[in-house]
Amino acid sequence: MPTVAVIAPGAMGSAVGARLAGHGARVLTSLDGRGAASRARAAAAGMAHAGDGELAAADLLLAIVPPADAEALARRLAPALAAAPRKPVYIDANAVSPETVGRIAGIVAATGTPFLDGAILGLPPQPGSRGPRVYVSGADTAPALVLRDLGLDLRVCPGAVGAASGLKMSYAGLNKGLTALAALVIGAAGRAGAGEALLAELAENEPALLARFARGLPDMAPKAHRWAPEMEEIAGFLGPDAVGRQVFAGYAALYRRLAAEDGAAEIAALMRFAAAAAER
Repeated sequence: MPTVAVIAPGAMGSAVGARLAGHGARVLTSLDGRGAASRARAAAAGMAHAGDGELAAADLLLAIVPPADAEALARRLAPALAAAPRKPVYIDANAVSPETVGRIAGIVAATGTPFLDGAILGLPPQPGSRGPRVYVSGADTAPALVLRDLGLDLRVCPGAVGAASGLKMSYAGLNKGLTALAALVIGAAGRAGAGEALLAELAENEPALLARFARGLPDMAPKAHRWAPEMEEIAGFLGPDAVGRQVFAGYAALYRRLAAEDGAAEIAALMRFAAAAAER
C-alpha cells in the first residue's frame, strides 16, 4: 500500500486525499494550525495527521496549497526532507508560475529529494467522476504514474520542470481571465442601464458564452479570494509582456475587490445577471 502525503486538506486537497484513500493508499496530511473545518474534511477523506518527519517518509508528497503558501511550504519541509533516509517524490501541484516553481524545485533539490512540477486542471474529484486532470513534468515522471492506479487522471506533460506550471497558468489565464473580463463588463453594463439589453443580445447571438457566464460567475464568487494570487502568478508567467502583466494584475485587484466586504453589492449584481442568464 503506497503512502501519499497530501498537503493540505483544503477543498481540493481533501477531495484528492479521499480519492487516493478510496483506492487503497495510506494518505497523510498536516493539520498543524488548521481549523475545525479542515480537520473535519481530513477525517471525512480518510486522511491521517502526521508530523513533518513522517510526511517526508511518504512515497509521494503532493503539495496542494494556495499559491502564496507554496514556497513557504517547501522551506518548512526542507529540514525534514533533508533528514529523511528515503526521500519521497515531491510534486508541487500548486497554481504557480514556472518562475515560482523553479525556486521551489531549487529548495527541494537541495535536500536530495526528487521533484516534479505538477498542475491540477478542473474541479475537485467527485464520486463517479474521472477528473480533475493532474499533469506532471520533469526529468523522471515514472514514480508519479502510480497515481493512476490510485484513481487520479494523471497525465505527463512533456518537458522539464516549469512545463506543467506553464500549462496551468495558460489554462487558468484563459478560463479565470475570461470570468474576470465578464465580471468587469457585465458590471459596467449594469451601471449604465444596459444589463438587460446585454443579456438579450448574448442570448440571441452568443448563447454558449452566456451559458458559460451563468455557470462561471456563481462558481467564482466564493473563490475570488483564492483566484487573486493566482492572477498575480499568471502576471509573472507573462514575463516580458508588459501589457499582459498589467491585465492580470488588474484581474488580481478585481478578485480582491469582489472578495472584500465592500464587494458584496457588486457580487450580488453579478449573481442576478447569472441567474437571469440561467433561465434563458
